[in-house]
Amino acid sequence: MNANMPAESSGKPVQTSGTLPAELTSFAARKEARARELAAKFKAELPPAVWAYFTAATRGSWPEVERLGEEVRNLPAPPENRRPGPAVVSQVWAGVMETYMAFAQFALGEPKYAFAFARGIIQSIPPGSIYFGGTDAGRGLVTALCRSHETGDPFFTLTQNALVDRTYLRYLREIYSGSIFTPSDDDLRQAIDEYSRDLERRRKENRLIPGEKVERVDGKVQLTGQISAMAVNGAMARLIFDRNPGREFFVEESFPLDWMYPHLVPHGFILAIAREPLPAVPPERVEEDRRFWQERLGQMLGDWLRPETPLSEVCAFAEKVFLRQDLAGFAGDPKYVASAPACQNFSKLRRSIAGLYSWRARNDPDPAGQRRMAEAAEFAFRQAFALDPRSPGAVFGLAQHLLGERRPADAFLAAETASKMAPENSQVQSLTRWLAPKDRKEQR
Repeated sequence: MNANMPAESSGKPVQTSGTLPAELTSFAARKEARARELAAKFKAELPPAVWAYFTAATRGSWPEVERLGEEVRNLPAPPENRRPGPAVVSQVWAGVMETYMAFAQFALGEPKYAFAFARGIIQSIPPGSIYFGGTDAGRGLVTALCRSHETGDPFFTLTQNALVDRTYLRYLREIYSGSIFTPSDDDLRQAIDEYSRDLERRRKENRLIPGEKVERVDGKVQLTGQISAMAVNGAMARLIFDRNPGREFFVEESFPLDWMYPHLVPHGFILAIAREPLPAVPPERVEEDRRFWQERLGQMLGDWLRPETPLSEVCAFAEKVFLRQDLAGFAGDPKYVASAPACQNFSKLRRSIAGLYSWRARNDPDPAGQRRMAEAAEFAFRQAFALDPRSPGAVFGLAQHLLGERRPADAFLAAETASKMAPENSQVQSLTRWLAPKDRKEQR
């Protein structure tokens, strides 16, 4: 089982006799039942830790889920004569991963916002659609709180981050076979080969992306690192998009996939993937997006942040509320600012939409369109930063945008604010030093 464990509700969650909501324990029970069915069918001998994990999950005991999840993650491969079949491994491991990701969001964060995140996404997606979840919350929470992940009710949930994994592809084929197109191992092999040839060609032309590496084993180019993995994941996501032409598509972005950008439009918390490339994001969608997020920020942080709000005011708010934890006069929700997972999740959602606007600002041939998108991007990046000023992604996105607008002093102000709240983050500290004015650099 050796693999990496990842790290709007109108009412209170229903609690079990354990520590987690009944919706999660019910989901865990379904995953356990499927695992037992497969183990019996294939006469597979699974380690006792797997069944102990599911027992803890169905009881809603986070401490045991956390401990046993780590144990399952580190299990050695079984002897050849006792190895479970691929169908068992793929579905059991995916069940462990998806329950763990969902449980962690509730156990380590604020249940109110775990529900708000999942239900806000679920309620926005039309039945029969295909949804790519990217982050742990985007995959785990949505999978767990849908009516039936296994039957695609109300929609089919995939993750774009694991399409390079043959075990995950087998899992998709097992649960969704006959309902939607899912890639085969041959499709994956072809995507890897095409990327490898392109990688080698660009290496010879000295056009590799920063961080992209070329390694050879037995004379063949091998995938190495996150950039290469996401390139193949992107190709596989495009294949799924192309081969399911009658379905609507939506994405909760993890890493940006370049092919999607011309197709994307804001859709509540997430992004819709239009069937054909769009010449621009329609102005009415931009305005709808602004109103949607302004209302949510009003509930979470108080209704004060506007497009004209000075960045200095945003930074002062961040230091007062997040750094000093001074809630005097705070009109938002204290439960939000106290929940690190909630802050991370909603900031990431907003930052993904800001990234779309930023891409449009760089690629729109019309100067008026560029300015409109740049203004939308800046406001969305400021909102993402206000939602979680400790987030490296939020401050990097905002700083990069401000540098593109030739405002290095503002970029430094944002980075310096973030550095006070994330003193242990070397990337944020390096960014702050790099952006510091010359006289400040000399002092440092």
